[in-house]
Amino acid sequence: MHISEGVLSIPVLATGAAITAAGTIVGLKKIDSEKLISVALLSSVFFVASLIHIPIGPSSAHLILSGLMGLLLGWAAFPAILTGLLLQAILFQFGGLTVIGVNTAVMALPAVACHYMFRPLLSRPGISMSTGAFFCGAVSIALSTILGALALSFTDESFIGVAKLLIYGHIPIMIIEGFICASAYGFLHKVKPEMLLMTQET
Repeated sequence: MHISEGVLSIPVLATGAAITAAGTIVGLKKIDSEKLISVALLSSVFFVASLIHIPIGPSSAHLILSGLMGLLLGWAAFPAILTGLLLQAILFQFGGLTVIGVNTAVMALPAVACHYMFRPLLSRPGISMSTGAFFCGAVSIALSTILGALALSFTDESFIGVAKLLIYGHIPIMIIEGFICASAYGFLHKVKPEMLLMTQET
């Protein structure tokens, strides 16, 4: 979800920038030579998947794939998403440079949170891998939507109505992302399981 420039207040922009800066630093420290290809690949997929926008007030609905990125990259999702958003802002004027911190934090923070919430469940007996991956994809979008709504609400109370619309508008995206995450994770588990092991956070 891309929040447009000129919408958010300076304190919200500063908070988003600080979170993104911290997350990106941690993420870069966790990227080694083996993970670099995965980060570049998923950043490219994110860049393409989130180009198709459905406007919702000062924001928009689109595929994010943050749940899948969180499962596979952990903290490295921050630099991966930041890179994709930076290219979109420069090449297509999506979002913008002043809000890139908030937009990155809104998408990357839930990705990291879902990594720690759902990644351990996927290896536990009795837990369906596809079910765990589905909820990871869906919950990551739900958390991103809530963070986006909070960013709008903390900027101005008049945005509360738009914030609610943002949440309702992303419910179908949550379901779609859940199925995509489950399908992609299951496919990788069959054809390239070493990629899942390589990206496991310690």
